[in-house]
Amino acid sequence: MPTVTLNPNRNSNRGLNRGRTTPLTKPNPLTAGRLPRGAPTTLLIGSLVTSALLFLLLHFASVVDSGKQASPLEINYFGVVFVGAVLYTASITIFAWLAEGRRRALDRLMTTLIVSAFILALIPLVSLLFTVVAGGIGRFDPEFFSSSMRNVTGEGGGAIHAVVGTLEITGLATLISVPIGLFTAVYLVEYGRGWLARAITFFVDVMTGIPSIVAGLFAFALFAIFFGPGVRMGFGGAVALSVLMIPVVVRSSEEMLKLVPNELREASYALGVPKWLTISKVVIPTSLAGITTGVMISISRVIGETAPLLIIAGFTASMNYNMFSGPVMTLPVYVYNSYANPGTDVSAYLDRAWTGALTLILIVLVLNLGARVIAKIFSPKLPR
Repeated sequence: MPTVTLNPNRNSNRGLNRGRTTPLTKPNPLTAGRLPRGAPTTLLIGSLVTSALLFLLLHFASVVDSGKQASPLEINYFGVVFVGAVLYTASITIFAWLAEGRRRALDRLMTTLIVSAFILALIPLVSLLFTVVAGGIGRFDPEFFSSSMRNVTGEGGGAIHAVVGTLEITGLATLISVPIGLFTAVYLVEYGRGWLARAITFFVDVMTGIPSIVAGLFAFALFAIFFGPGVRMGFGGAVALSVLMIPVVVRSSEEMLKLVPNELREASYALGVPKWLTISKVVIPTSLAGITTGVMISISRVIGETAPLLIIAGFTASMNYNMFSGPVMTLPVYVYNSYANPGTDVSAYLDRAWTGALTLILIVLVLNLGARVIAKIFSPKLPR
């Protein structure tokens, strides 16, 4: 039987070393293969400062060469930021290559390029929002949302007739497009086989890329057959918008229905549930959140269209609730008309145009927020 020998000094050594602490030295990040934590921020600030100094030196060099009196310094902020970004990209890549190696240097280079592309994509959006808010906040008052442009030639007036017309036409277009688009998507996913399904898919793809003015001409030609030339009505505008909405609804709903697991369908069939009931009670509720998002995307796609509504819906300065008789004003046409045909007081028309654009953006924002709430409510609750 093996014997175990205990070290008599083990416990004593532990007691002696209990009060001692071994000093830990912090490794140098450069020698440990990592850049210091604050190195990217320091390099970014240094690159921007170097870029600003470079532009300052160029300004004074141009003044010295021309021999003229020094002009007021005008800072080219875009040039400073662009040159600073280039300097930062080069410096962070070089320092990372020296300290961390080739792989980490390439990783930092690609990260910098991706973040730069993201910021460049945000600049037009932020600039657009800032410009619209700054231009439209001046007339964002109760009068703008309680009066129309009837008998108004200068200051004052509002766009209540355009807001109501936009909501009515867009809502009617949604009522037309959603059932047709959803049923078409259900057919393509659940029933579609052979040449008919391929033909429908082909025509949906073609309709996705048609210009909006073509949809307006189609609606105008269709209603001119029944009501004569020169027809203007809100229902025609809804039909034109539905032509643009249906392909988006079909495509988005089709992709959402394809994401529903086949196990759910098979489980329903195993219980003896017919196919139509499985689609209505299992497949569609499971994908309802994605379908709602697709519908909101299609509404956002068409709510700002001007050309088809200008052709078939027309424009008017008065309120018109009847979608089947007479022209109906919409916000895109209201904004276009205010810019294209200003009266004697041009600034008043421009202010109303900017406020109409701001109102249109807010309507789209509210619709998207509502879509998120609906998707959250009706999405399937999965166990944690």
